[in-house]
Amino acid sequence: MSPIVVHDCGPQFTVLLDRMGVQSTFRKGMRVIDDKTMNLVEMVLGELNQEIVGLINQHGGKAVGLGGQDGKFIRARKKLFPPEGDEKEAIDLGFVGDVAFIDPEIIDLLRSRDFIPVVMPIGVGSEGEAYLIDADVVAGKLAETLKAEKLILVTNTPGVLDRQGKLVNGLTASEIEGLFSNGTIDAEMLSSLNPALAAVKNGVKAAHIIDGRISNALLLEVLTDEGVGTTIRSDEGPHFFVDSRRYFTEP
Repeated sequence: MSPIVVHDCGPQFTVLLDRMGVQSTFRKGMRVIDDKTMNLVEMVLGELNQEIVGLINQHGGKAVGLGGQDGKFIRARKKLFPPEGDEKEAIDLGFVGDVAFIDPEIIDLLRSRDFIPVVMPIGVGSEGEAYLIDADVVAGKLAETLKAEKLILVTNTPGVLDRQGKLVNGLTASEIEGLFSNGTIDAEMLSSLNPALAAVKNGVKAAHIIDGRISNALLLEVLTDEGVGTTIRSDEGPHFFVDSRRYFTEP
């Protein structure tokens, strides 16, 4: 296995804003990132990045922290939303961006030397400006670019639930879309699943949604036959998920 870690700001960012008395504006349920807020974002991400790198190194790994500005490997574009109501202009969230392109060269170089890249979800625009990007989107696009075997999204939810509230362990991309069509999955949940869906439609063999509040969730999902979350796989198959589960279930 050749892991790559992508992380976001975590609750530490909100705590810092509250401590400093910074008032935030929200549009479309997302925080508007101005110059001052972006500086705080970079500060929190940098601290978290070094903490994660340190923990991996303490436990025997060789981790290197980086952001999309390093080598400009994550190219970003401003994220805009269509106008609402009587508004005529697109909704501008400031320094909130989306992935335009990922250059995998620096990641490939680190992996070739057995380093574990720990990536902050900051991209660089055409004028050198920094943009905050959703960490799941960065992870999904990076997985697509590298044709990764797995994309694993660690969340604070159990995974995809059916109408009875029971966890659904395995779904194909088309089955996810079917659950949205029949109302089992609402638009908000589908939006959170979009990075996983896009990944499996673009070369990633399987995406896993797991609950990080469960001890050893990653090992339980990947190395047991029942798993603990929801696996979304491409419609084509076969893939490592099926093969590994078969290994544990066949005599």
